[in-house]
Amino acid sequence: MKKTLFAILILIVLFLPQNIEAQCAMCRASLESSGDVKAAEGINNGIVYLMALPYILVGGLFYFVYKKMKNRSLEEV
Repeated sequence: MKKTLFAILILIVLFLPQNIEAQCAMCRASLESSGDVKAAEGINNGIVYLMALPYILVGGLFYFVYKKMKNRSLEEV
């Protein structure tokens, strides 16, 4: 059950950044005023992926440390 829930959560996290618009106001205004929609979408996707990757890596690191500490505490008992 836990593995299924974890897999579903990972899939949601991987597909979520495609639907989020994360741009600073200046970048967005500049790109929208130029009229180049493809460039605006490309910049938006790049910002989202650059923002999401560190969170995924840090989350994975904390999960790894949590599992190691949990296994170590079970061995001591």
